Amino acid sequence: MATFLYRLGRWAFVRRRLVTLLWVAVLAACGVLAAKAPAAPDDGFSMPGTEAQKAFDLMNERFPGGHADGASARLVFVAPSGQKITAQSNQQAVEKTVAELAHAEQVTGVVDPFKMQGAVSKDGTTAYATVNYSAKAGGLSKGATGALQQAAQHGRDTGLKVEIGGNALMAKPEAGGSSEAIGMALSAVVLVITFGSLVAAGLPLLTAVIGVGLGMSLIAGLGSTLGLSSTTGTLAMMLGLAVGIDYAVFIVSRYRAELSEGRTPQEAAGRAVGTAGSAVVFAGLTVVIALAGLSVVGIPLLAKMGMAAAGTVVIAVLVALTLVPALLGFIGRKVLPRKVRKAEGPAQPAGAKENGGARWARFVLRRPLAMLVLGVIGLGALAAPALDLRLGLPGDEAKPTSTTQRRAYDLLSEGFGPGFNGPLTVLVDVKGTADPKAAAGEVAKTVSGLPGVVTVTPPMFNKAGDTALLNAIPATGPAEAATKDLVHTIRGHAAGLNASTGATVLVSGTTAMNIDVSQKLTDALLPYLAVVVGLAVLLLLVVFRSVLVPLKAALGFLLSVAAALGAVVAVFQWGWLADLIGVEQTGPVMSMMPIFMIGVVFGLAMDYEVFLVTRIREGYVHGEQPGEAIVTGFRHNARVVTAAAFIMIAVFAGFIGMSEPMIKMMGLGLAAAVAFDAFVVRMTIVPAVLALLGRRAWWLPRWLDRLIPDVDVEGSKLHAAAPEAAAPVRESVTV
Repeated sequence: MATFLYRLGRWAFVRRRLVTLLWVAVLAACGVLAAKAPAAPDDGFSMPGTEAQKAFDLMNERFPGGHADGASARLVFVAPSGQKITAQSNQQAVEKTVAELAHAEQVTGVVDPFKMQGAVSKDGTTAYATVNYSAKAGGLSKGATGALQQAAQHGRDTGLKVEIGGNALMAKPEAGGSSEAIGMALSAVVLVITFGSLVAAGLPLLTAVIGVGLGMSLIAGLGSTLGLSSTTGTLAMMLGLAVGIDYAVFIVSRYRAELSEGRTPQEAAGRAVGTAGSAVVFAGLTVVIALAGLSVVGIPLLAKMGMAAAGTVVIAVLVALTLVPALLGFIGRKVLPRKVRKAEGPAQPAGAKENGGARWARFVLRRPLAMLVLGVIGLGALAAPALDLRLGLPGDEAKPTSTTQRRAYDLLSEGFGPGFNGPLTVLVDVKGTADPKAAAGEVAKTVSGLPGVVTVTPPMFNKAGDTALLNAIPATGPAEAATKDLVHTIRGHAAGLNASTGATVLVSGTTAMNIDVSQKLTDALLPYLAVVVGLAVLLLLVVFRSVLVPLKAALGFLLSVAAALGAVVAVFQWGWLADLIGVEQTGPVMSMMPIFMIGVVFGLAMDYEVFLVTRIREGYVHGEQPGEAIVTGFRHNARVVTAAAFIMIAVFAGFIGMSEPMIKMMGLGLAAAVAFDAFVVRMTIVPAVLALLGRRAWWLPRWLDRLIPDVDVEGSKLHAAAPEAAAPVRESVTV
């Protein structure tokens, strides 16, 4: 592989104008495709195989035109202090507001609180009106949301406190423009410090933007065909930007090192792509494996996000292997600092200087056992909070108090009890029963008698009379463990009710769906981990031709991801330093967070592993002693791995500033995971373990050595394939 990539790098360097024009043409074509493509479809969050989803699908079938998946809003009205909402003036104000919404755009129905049982609190101070829409949440027109907000303001003008709950005002996913800008700015600073050259710093940023632009254009252009929405591209944008910069940094760094050893720019580009490019290919493959593996979880939206992000990573790899050496052809020696370019005589070889990376490696080699124990204990302590991990899907209770949705949630909890915000929808399928009304009544009686149920609404039948719906209000909030137990209790009585009445009982609703999502993700965690880690270990076995190094890499990753989950629990669940990053309400960790972090962080962790350890193995293969090979690897690559980690952290940390709690949680979790993995696992534990193992680190049984292919990631075959460093180039370098 190294020989092929070497030739590819030299060809792209020589044919730089052609390669650059081809990439520009592809980017322009994809941009046109995205501009002319139909709008992306609405996000369809479904959970095949769960009871909540089964009930939801049956609800849509048996209640046609009911718009079970349509947006809804709750207007919460609170009377002025010392007054009742049922007072004549206050009631008239509520009814006027409700009547104003009845004919608004996309509204299918509005329920007056004074004409619906249970819509006025027992103390008479609070009432709510329900507004149903034909469009899905996030898909309402500006006219519909504007009419809703205007009606609420008219209610406030009468002296009432009016807030809007529900999902009608659900905003479309934030584009993250400011967060990306912050990440790019911090990345630029890191690159300038690392390379000491504005040209060298700007090239990775430019190629990363081109790669992400191409990936996002393809997602937008193929959205209607493949069912990809704007949410699908969130992970692709976040990850594509990070790996795009990193992969280009790896190539540019090796190119600079080859120039410093006296090679011509063309030869340096070929060797950079042949060596660092090989590491980029296999690092990218590990990321693709981890992201594509999200398909085994069984959540369509998560699978689409993973595949879209995997495609963007593939584009980043192709950009690094072709466009980066092509642009190096235009830049030539300008990637080096000015003082190096102007210095007389040949440049000092990059490996000749005892830099900080080499000094750190020698420090670890002098006390490997102590550093290993310190690193493991430190990450173990950080991971301790993860033992208290509680999963859920945060709702309006997790939103900032500055939002009307959060204020509506709090007002409903105060007026009707905490469980009112998480009602359980019980679907009773009475098709084929002797007495449908009696069967539904028996179900309602049984559910209302269960501990933890505050009230149950009377059964509401569809037109065919074969299906009934009733709402059970829990005594506890939607995210509490007692509510989860209540869902399981109701489902536990389903078999007995079916035997006595012939009716099929299913529990659904947002709360039940969240519980089912958490359970399904928990069940899928171990199989997903086995698939991703297993495939990646096999891939690393081929890369490193070692049994122990891939196992060490996987175990180190588990430590870093556990520590990152511990940090997420400490901040978002326990509230440590929550005010510092704008977390106003603690609660359960997002259900998708563990499996999401495993998928993303595993791929990124293997990036550092491949790039750092391949250089160590390169030194070992070329005859160095195990300890000296570690120092050589760190001398050459510790600085660039550190820079790459800081870039990743900067990109992910930029998302902490976003208002959406789930995006904020993802940003913190990924930034923490990269920090722990790069600086503790790869820079400390890896050299300590390799030092303790010595030559045994590269042990491979002979029978296995004969079976696996020799991909030559370290480029040992380049000495025979590559021309001499002093050979003249066939085309002059533009400088």
